[in-house]
Amino acid sequence: MKRPYRWIEANPQVMMGKPVFKGTRIPVDLVLEKLAAGETVDQILESHPRLTPEAIQEALLFAAELVRGETAYILADTMS
Repeated sequence: MKRPYRWIEANPQVMMGKPVFKGTRIPVDLVLEKLAAGETVDQILESHPRLTPEAIQEALLFAAELVRGETAYILADTMS
């Protein structure tokens, strides 16, 4: 992790070090996938009442910081 997070932690003792929301076993990637699939923040909060809107917002920041500085490659369309 690039900076201290209020809502997210990666602890080797919890989910084998996978980033989760502090005090839960809810993986950050699960919430990101739900957002990508079109679920609303309210729907996610209903499914996971221990989360907060701020925690979900921090998950987006966490994802952005992970990909910042990563090299992106544009792949040619090989199907044509």
